[in-house]
Amino acid sequence: MLGMPVFTENLQAGETRASEETKSAGRVEALVQLLRGRSYEEIRQRMYDSPPGSAWWSACKAELDLRNGKQVADASLAMSRVSEKMQASTQHFEQLADTLHQATNDLADLLRGIQDAGRRLEIVVYVSIGISLVQLFNLIFIAFRKR
Repeated sequence: MLGMPVFTENLQAGETRASEETKSAGRVEALVQLLRGRSYEEIRQRMYDSPPGSAWWSACKAELDLRNGKQVADASLAMSRVSEKMQASTQHFEQLADTLHQATNDLADLLRGIQDAGRRLEIVVYVSIGISLVQLFNLIFIAFRKR
């Protein structure tokens, strides 16, 4: 091992790359802050004008991803609220359907009662007509008997 050469060039190159990445990350973060107040169109145009992997391209992509993520979160929240309202509406409709079913059953029972009462009234009318005819024949019989 004592005779093995030491490669210090690779260590220096690694340190240089690490410091460049730190500087690049700091620059991208600063550019993202700069893009915060810009419009989507302006950010997209700057992203398309910059080569992929550059600081401007990375900053634009990060800002667009951040905005898109926020829009997705807002849309998810809105969908959650709509879902809750739909669930409440569904429960309300189920209650209304149960109430309508009960009212329909009550009305059907009432109509059955009316139908039975109509049958009884029909019988009473026939009996009354029969009694009236018997009384009429009785009066006619009494009138002809006296003559």
